[in-house]
Amino acid sequence: MLSIISTPLFLLVDIILSVLCDYIWMENLNLRGSYKSVIMDYITNNYPALVPLYKKIYEDKSRQYWIDLYNQVAQYATANGYTYLVDEEPFQKNSTGKPIIINYFYHEEIRQSAKK
Repeated sequence: MLSIISTPLFLLVDIILSVLCDYIWMENLNLRGSYKSVIMDYITNNYPALVPLYKKIYEDKSRQYWIDLYNQVAQYATANGYTYLVDEEPFQKNSTGKPIIINYFYHEEIRQSAKK
């Protein structure tokens, strides 16, 4: 069984592509409220090498990880012929027959009701 936490993103994409699907939605983990400490404790106990990254993201509020990941996914999508959308819900099939990759890394800042 694969662990989502320790499996490289593009390996997961390749596995997903081995089955038929229309979309690959990528979303960040939202840590807030009472479960933030529970998740951080779990990471500390089970994936200590990731603690500095999670602290940077969730305590220091650094967006650099998400910016870097956005760029990596964009490059991957371009190199492999995938449509790559940011905060869009296309509800259509890609004309290439490949899944559409949708980035929702910043969904907590973007509200559907605020879109025009």
